[in-house]
Parts: sequence; C-alpha cells; structure tokens
Amino acid sequence: MNDDALREEVCRVGRSLFERGYVHATAGNISVRLAGDAGFLITPTDACLGFLAPGRLAHVGLDGVQRSGDRASKTLALHRRIYAAAPEAGCVIHTHSTHLVALTLAGVWSEADILPPITPYYVMKVGHVPLIPYHRPGDPEAAARVAAAIEAAAARGVPLRAVMLDRLGPNVWHASPAEAMAVLEELEETARLWLLCGREPPPLGEAPLQELREHFGARW
Repeated sequence: MNDDALREEVCRVGRSLFERGYVHATAGNISVRLAGDAGFLITPTDACLGFLAPGRLAHVGLDGVQRSGDRASKTLALHRRIYAAAPEAGCVIHTHSTHLVALTLAGVWSEADILPPITPYYVMKVGHVPLIPYHRPGDPEAAARVAAAIEAAAARGVPLRAVMLDRLGPNVWHASPAEAMAVLEELEETARLWLLCGREPPPLGEAPLQELREHFGARW
C-alpha cells in the first residue's frame, strides 16, 4: 500500500475495533511501518480510534523524530522497539481489550503464556503470549522488556505475534493492519472463552499440537 492507502486502512481498522468494543474512549493505538526508510505512521496521543482522520496521523522518521501530523502516541518508543525486534511486523496494534485486561487482574495461566493452548485457532493464529510486568503507560522500561521477550522467543524458534502488558492490554503485530487485527480478535476471544469456562479447560495435548505444527506450521 502507498502512504495514502495505509492512512485510510489504519482509520478503517481503528473504526472497526471501536465499533465492536475492542477499544473504548481514547485507549489504544495503531502504527504501521512505511516502505523503505520512510519511517512509521502512528495514531495521535489521546485519539479515539473510532474517529481517526487520515491526515492527522503522526508521521515519525526512523530516528523517532516526528515529521508531521498530530503529536504521536506516548507509546511510540514501544512500537519502535517492536519493529526493530520483529522485522516481519508491518503493523502494531495496542488495545485495552476487556477480557485480556480482566485476565491479568484475575490471574494469567503463566507468565510465559497468559493463556493455555485451548483451541487450534489460538495456537495457529496467535501462539505464545508472555506477560510483561506492569509499568506506567509509555515507560521505556516496558519497551525494553517487550523487545527482550521478542528476541528470546525468536532465539528459541517460536517467534511472537503478541505480548500482554499487565493491567494495560495486548500489543499485537503482523504484516498488515487487517492481519494484526485478526490476531487481536483471536487473542481477546480466547481470553473470553477461558474466563467464561472458569479458567478450567485443559490445554491441547502434545499430539494435537504436533498435528497443528505439521499441517499448518503452527508456532507452538
């Protein structure tokens, strides 16, 4: 996509997430990586994702310096660290999705995996999601911890597509805004399922997981 098309797509995805209740008020942000060395587009700070304007998205250079648009989201440092650690990422989405935040308040499955592999599509479309300890919004230390988690997972041969910030919400990424949104949807719905079932369903066993690896390239 060219710059104009990416701007429109970010606004479309933001509106879709807002209208379906994945984000509320001015919580959450979206960024995309631009081609070549053009940098990034990111939603403005304190913007409502349901009412974004293409021309007001912040354009930030690779050096982190803003070039145009409204003031960039305070989570810019985190987004930049994700792009640096995950070269395949073309879009990063952060939300305060209700069931995922509730999960951190009630207690996650483990710090290495906030949810067990209870459905095949969670395994295939999301994969491992580690918990990042609480830091205030925009804290550079959170960005450093996220980058370290991405790099450690890649070294183990199981690249991440998402992390969960304790009490704040998920950061997910994929090649495009639509694909990143799909990761977020699957992650939030799996959290909803697990909470609705009282956090009791057992995970898939090793044999079903191996089938998903062999047939669909699942990264678990």
